[in-house]
Amino acid sequence: MLHHIAIVGSGPSGLFCADALLRQRPDLKIDVFDRLPTPYGLIRFGVAPDHQGTKAVTRQFDRLFGGGSLRFIGNVGIGTELPLARLMETYDAVILALGAHADRSLGIPGEDLPGRYGSMAFVGWYNGHPDFRDIAPLLDRPAAAVIGQGNVAVDIARLLGKTAQELAASDLTAHAMAALGSTALTDIHMIGRRGPVEASFTTAELAELGRLENLRPVVAKADLPEALPAGLDPAEARVKEKNLALLHEFAARTDEKPVKLHFRFHSAPEALLGTGRVEALKLKGSDAPLSTGTVISAIGYRTETQGDLPRANERGLLENDEGRIAPGLYVVGWAKRGPSGTIPTNRAEAKAVADRILADYNGDARPARAGSDAIDALLKQQGLAAIDWAGWKRIEAVETAAARQGAPREKLADWTGLRQAAAG
Repeated sequence: MLHHIAIVGSGPSGLFCADALLRQRPDLKIDVFDRLPTPYGLIRFGVAPDHQGTKAVTRQFDRLFGGGSLRFIGNVGIGTELPLARLMETYDAVILALGAHADRSLGIPGEDLPGRYGSMAFVGWYNGHPDFRDIAPLLDRPAAAVIGQGNVAVDIARLLGKTAQELAASDLTAHAMAALGSTALTDIHMIGRRGPVEASFTTAELAELGRLENLRPVVAKADLPEALPAGLDPAEARVKEKNLALLHEFAARTDEKPVKLHFRFHSAPEALLGTGRVEALKLKGSDAPLSTGTVISAIGYRTETQGDLPRANERGLLENDEGRIAPGLYVVGWAKRGPSGTIPTNRAEAKAVADRILADYNGDARPARAGSDAIDALLKQQGLAAIDWAGWKRIEAVETAAARQGAPREKLADWTGLRQAAAG
């Protein structure tokens, strides 16, 4: 009988799945585990701090946790501190909503030089992820390069180019605000292997770059086709057409601003150069290296697991059959399909996995497992200091009280501070 479910990961995919399950089976009891003391995963640590509207989905999840059927159990690492095998023994079904938290490698010489950062680390740094609080990125040279031309790359370039006033209403952390406010950046290079039609940024993200106070997008008109190639899917073509029109508009601009964002298409990184730190980026087919003191690679993520969690395949995914890994074990979100789409993209997929789980257990006559009561006893027995929903709300109250004027919060960004705030 399906009655007790564990979800590992409190990001949008796991919580959308919980919502879909409870809408069909309000009698279910679901425990949501997270290694971090705070919920919401990608929404808290991945969405750009100046995109507060995107974060508003947390209000829906707040109501879900307040309904009595969903519990938050933070500060517990599944697979390491608490083995997955124990969850499998305790719950009728376990859903892995692990996300994809490892940056894909550039695979080029010099990649390990100080001054090169993966976007997971860099975005985590400015978003207050406690694992990345202290990376102290080198931002002391006039040029920076962002490798990739998706929305994450656009987010990074935009935040590097925004003024303190433009960031005032964001929840950018104080340490990142101070670091970004003291840079000497005059040039940001956004580098993509493919052409402008193939770039994967969305129109809304691209348009934002043209409205910044101190930053001007720079596009070479010679890089832009006059029209789209034939044969594109109609829906895709509409997006690409809008993007191309924006890029043509950027190419025609002549206004002067302190920071220039250079779009470099058909450019592949070949090596990072420097003695003791990044000093230049060599691009394939170019004789002159690009002078830069900071390189941020935003070329995608992969799932990596520890302990007794299933290992990812060569594509960085957990092997599954429409969300089912093994009897009683399921996967949803980026660990299932890869890092693609926006926050709402997870909703339909999470519903499909929820439907699969309910169908698998339809007519199952086995007695329900102990679930929450047994896990509480196990956590206590192993001395694991779980942080519950009330603990998270204490963290949230501290962050809200510490917010600068106009900002929604000042995130606690270190493990000790988070745990102390949760304990009151």
